[in-house]
Formats: sequence, C-alpha cells, structure tokens
Amino acid sequence: MSDRQLKLGFILHGVGPGWDDWRHPDAQVDASTSLAFYTRQAQAAERGKFDYLFVADSVSINARSSPHYLNRFEPLTILSAVAAVTQRIGLVGTSTVSYNEPFNLARQFASLDHLSGGRAGWNVVTSWLAGSAANYGKTDHLGHAERYRLADEYLDVVKGLWDSWEDDALVRDKATGQFLNPDKLHELNHKGEFLQVKGPLNISRSPQGQPVIFQAGSSEDGRTFAARHAEAIFTHQEDLAEGQAFYADLKARARGFGRDPEQLLILPGARPVVGSTEAEAERLHEELAGLVSLENALRALGRSFNDHNFSVYDPDAAFPVQVAEEGRKSNQSASERILKWAGEGLTLGQIALRVATPKGGFVGTPEQLADRFQQWLEKRGSDGFNLFESLPGQLEIFVDEVVPILQSRGIYKRDYAGTTLRENLGLDVPANRNTAARTARVAA
Repeated sequence: MSDRQLKLGFILHGVGPGWDDWRHPDAQVDASTSLAFYTRQAQAAERGKFDYLFVADSVSINARSSPHYLNRFEPLTILSAVAAVTQRIGLVGTSTVSYNEPFNLARQFASLDHLSGGRAGWNVVTSWLAGSAANYGKTDHLGHAERYRLADEYLDVVKGLWDSWEDDALVRDKATGQFLNPDKLHELNHKGEFLQVKGPLNISRSPQGQPVIFQAGSSEDGRTFAARHAEAIFTHQEDLAEGQAFYADLKARARGFGRDPEQLLILPGARPVVGSTEAEAERLHEELAGLVSLENALRALGRSFNDHNFSVYDPDAAFPVQVAEEGRKSNQSASERILKWAGEGLTLGQIALRVATPKGGFVGTPEQLADRFQQWLEKRGSDGFNLFESLPGQLEIFVDEVVPILQSRGIYKRDYAGTTLRENLGLDVPANRNTAARTARVAA
C-alpha cells in the first residue's frame, strides 16, 4: 500500500452545480429538497469509502441563480438528517462568518459533531455576493480584505468556544451529586475588532475535539488564511501543473506558519465522467455539455462577478474587461482565472461555455480516471479530490468501477481508519487551549 492515500469527498448538490443539469432526462427535478435523494447519494458515497460529504451554500439569490441554489436545504439541517442514515462518512457544511453570530455557529457545528459521533466539518466562507448584506439588515457588504480580517478573528472565537469545556469537565457522579467540575468550564470573554463574545458554549467537546476546518478561497488573502487556519482546502485547478504550483505554495505557507504541511489537505474539485470506453465517456460529456444554453452559461459566468448581468453584451465579442472590478470585490480567484482566458483571446460566449461546462482531465474509462487520480496524488498536485456527480448515476458507476481500481493500486483505503472525520483524514485532534494552559502552569 502506498504511504499516501487519496482522500475523496462528495458534494451533495441536488439538481446539479450547473444551470441546466436538471434538464437531463434522468435527473430528479426536486433533488435539492429531497431527503430520499440525498440519502441514496450519501449511502452510495459511504459504500465507496468517501471521506466526507460536502454541502455548499450561499445566502443570496436572484432570478438568475442556478436551480439548485434557488431552492435547497440549509446545510446543517440536511447534514443532521444524513447523519442518521450513515455511520462513518464525514459531514461538512458551509457557513459564512459575515452573516452568522459565532456563538450560534459554534453551537450548531458542535451539535452536529456530537450527533454524528465526531464526523462534522465546517467550510469557512466570507460570502462574496454583495446582495447578501440586505438579507441580514445591513446596508454594506464588507470588502474582500476586511472579510478575511473578520474571518481570522471569527475562527479564533469559534475555536475558543469549542474549547470552553475541557475534556474531563463533565463528572456526572451520581453518588456525590457532582455533574460538572466548574474549574474546567471556561468563559471566553473575547473583545476584538469585530466581535464581542462572553461564553462559555453550552455543549462540550466531541470525540474529535473540534470539527475539521475546511476553506475554499484561492485568492492571496484566501491562501494566507488557509495556510494559517485550514485543515483542508477546496480549490479549482485547470491542470496538473497548475495544481502542483498551488499545492507547493500552500504547503510552503503552512510550513511558514510553523505548521506540519501534512496537516493541510489540498482537495481540488472534479466532475468525473466515466464511460466503458473513451469514446463513450466523450459522448457522455457532450451529452452534459449539450444541456447548457448560452443564456444560462452567461448567468453562470456572472456568479463570479457579483452576479453581473453578462446577457447585455455581444457573446461573440471580447470579454468586457470593465467588469473586472466586480470580480475583485467578490470571487477573486475565479474571476482572475476568467480574466486570464479573456487575455488569451476567447470571446465572451466561449468563456461562458467553458465556465458552464468544465471538462478538466477527468473524462475517460475507469482505468484512465484511476490513472489521473494517481498521477495528481503521486506528483503532488493534490491530496485528493472533491467530486461532483456529472450525470445521473455517475456516482454509483464511480464507486463500482473506479474505486476498486484505486484500492487495488494501494492508493485508496478499503475501509475507514476510525469513527471520526479526523481519524479518517489523518488529522490530529486539536489540544484544548485551557487544558494546555493548565498544564503549562503546573509545569512552571
């Protein structure tokens, strides 16, 4: 067996990540609000020994939003339901620091962690759509750099709340009547630039200590934040060379913060299309691409530019570079990649279709897919992948036909290493800050 094991996550994305996926003849049109659909996908992914399920989120929509985001479950609600029908697979949900109170968020994720026996993870986002502000009674949406300063402080507060309880704080001695050792329950008493939180949290630490921290930013601020705080990072890379550069950069940054680089997992997104032959896989991808209208491709493009309306421009003309500033204010990493394509001479319509129907290098036979996953792992382009289902039924095909090949090559587990998400990802249990301080005082 290889020393390095591929990590795989599966994205629960209802009717699909695109604007037109729901139009496929075999698609379930109400999948984004169907517990039965998510249960089937979750159990299939667990059968394939996937490390975690992931639920993305956004707190702002409009009529141009994709069908899944228009009408879907709130992440912690569906993950709590899925926890009851799975046993080992991790449960990772997105929640924004910009529009949630840290006490509530800490309590919700700690509850999911207990409910699932230590399988929770939090994907930390700052919300880049400016329309989010009005949904929370705010007139202004924080700027990019300011959002990341908030995220730094917010994450420290949430971790501090999760550490409110030392691991042995609950005595529960019926004979003496002592339920709690009060010396091991701690107030946070945080007062910072953005937040003021007293604590303690009203739920103790879980079997994995704290939920696993995921993060999905690839901008300069996002990379620095991830290197300092994240234990796994979602990203998007066009090819192996780009993946290797990102991988090396993030690992070096983590080392620069005094961290073990192996405790930061790099997980690019992929949308594999598996066919019994290479020709069949290409046909299936064309089937997927054929669902997409230019109108909806332009809508997809607008998502990275603060929901800018690109339909007012000529799709056969050059990309309107005057909207670049909207990308800098919202999704910097995605918008910068798109602006790079514009610099290569692609028209607006070509760029929109590329965004709406990403192919990547993951279209092929089971053996070809396994080759590519192995190449990215062994050549340090990633530690694993965060997978979308490309077409209805592709998850089961991947589990039945690609996973066994990866297992036979010794680069993917045949069973879960433990019961918690941290155990299965090979991540350390964080020390409780209050216990560490007590130990240091005793040693002194």
